[in-house]
Amino acid sequence: MQNVKMKSKILEIVDNQIKINDPKSTKETLERLVTSGLTEMESKEMIGRVLVEEMYDMLKNQVPFDEKRYDQKLSMLP
Repeated sequence: MQNVKMKSKILEIVDNQIKINDPKSTKETLERLVTSGLTEMESKEMIGRVLVEEMYDMLKNQVPFDEKRYDQKLSMLP
């Protein structure tokens, strides 16, 4: 994520997902990654990359958000 404004907005979305616990997998993934030794920021950036990928797929394929697919991608993070 090279664009600073875009990165800031993506991290804001990740923070909001964690705050409202929707989808639940976002907060669970953050906790899992932090427990594994990553910093909170590193973990949020990794989640943000998955979010960007999901948003790209949604726009490219003109499909709605698929929480199950998003959860699966998050579960593949180390």
